[in-house]
Amino acid sequence: MKFLFDTFPVILFFVAFKLYGIYVATAVAMAATAVQIGWVWMRHRKVDKMLWVSLGVILVFGSATLLLQDETFIKWKPTVLYWLFAGTLSVSAMFFKKNLVRTMLEQQVAMPDLVWNKLLASWIGFFGAMGILNLFVAYNFSTDAWVNFKLFGGIGLMLVFVALQAVLLARYVEEKKVE
Repeated sequence: MKFLFDTFPVILFFVAFKLYGIYVATAVAMAATAVQIGWVWMRHRKVDKMLWVSLGVILVFGSATLLLQDETFIKWKPTVLYWLFAGTLSVSAMFFKKNLVRTMLEQQVAMPDLVWNKLLASWIGFFGAMGILNLFVAYNFSTDAWVNFKLFGGIGLMLVFVALQAVLLARYVEEKKVE
């Protein structure tokens, strides 16, 4: 369910693009992300920073797309978001000596520092590579192909990456004892 909720704006963007084109799809993605944050706030009275960042990026790049009638801006949005994530992970590790992946997962997984550092590096590399791949598709293929890649390729690659991570981390997951 969480996966569907997280991909809600991308799915609506895809459908709106197929029916009405890039500019309507951009406005739909902006509205869907705002609605998503509103829903999270109503349910939990707290919104993850990642969602706020995503909203900020979609509003900036979506607004530029709509105001200038230039689809280049919305095509850059995933890359900017991926590189923000990679940059945040990198800066946190290098300058603050904090492994944010470890912070998110250490309650469920106990691993040696070396494994945590490799996991962090893999996420940084993945987000960096996804940003580059997004630009490659955006500049070398049609907008229709880019939109298809955004939904199926981007999300598909993320699912494969997470599944591979899960397989590699499975041996470190601490099982809760039933009493």
